[in-house]
Amino acid sequence: MTHVDDALVVVEGVHFSYGQRKVFDGLELRIPRGKVCAVLGVSGCGKTTLLRLIGGQLRPARGSVSVDGQVVHRLSADALYELRKKMGMMFQAGGLFSDLTVFDNVAFAVREHTDLPEDLIYDLVLMKLNAVGLRGAHRLMPTELSGGMARRVALARAIALDPLLIIYDEPFAGLDPISLNVVANLLRKLNDALKVTTIVVTYDVHESLKVVDYIYLIDGGKVIAQGTPQDLQQSTDPFVRQFIDARPDGPVSFHADCRHYAADLGLA
Repeated sequence: MTHVDDALVVVEGVHFSYGQRKVFDGLELRIPRGKVCAVLGVSGCGKTTLLRLIGGQLRPARGSVSVDGQVVHRLSADALYELRKKMGMMFQAGGLFSDLTVFDNVAFAVREHTDLPEDLIYDLVLMKLNAVGLRGAHRLMPTELSGGMARRVALARAIALDPLLIIYDEPFAGLDPISLNVVANLLRKLNDALKVTTIVVTYDVHESLKVVDYIYLIDGGKVIAQGTPQDLQQSTDPFVRQFIDARPDGPVSFHADCRHYAADLGLA
């Protein structure tokens, strides 16, 4: 899809395992600057593990993960800390600090990483909250927010420092249809307005198809399909069709690998 020089995130030949369980077996993908890319796959395929590799929480056994031209797992602790300042992260279920107000949640990273005066931080935080439609909620506590509002506050916090890269880990999970649509549209609009690069890790196929530029579909430790939303919608690949159409039968089996049921019951 893109040359390496055009990519903000480059994953090359990555192998990674948790003990004996192999997660990635030569994973290759590139996230182009300024685009919204989705990483899709069934539960347990390694989507969140990929984010941890990009953020430097994990190191690959083989291969490399680069962000903005820097190989993440080769950086010193200080250099990795600086690189992470260029990343905004929206966690599953929002991940807001429960004992801080909406305002202080968004202001947290600004206060932690800059020396801006408090009056300027006030203006900056209200600007970010206004971008997600929640300027009027800045005094509320997280427990006073609906699920959709909490996700939008988390999104405001993710863009507080104007990052190069915004990462969304299952941003649509657990939302009602209206909140889901609001968050999805915000994701797209903020990417285009801020000229950032966006990675969306999700299993929500239909919402992703509406807002992303490119999709990587992961299974068995590798990218097994990739392309624009139109490419995947027109694909005849059995796995792609099963995943997009939510078919119960196909390459992905409902049952984990095991011996015949009759043998476990002592009937064979």
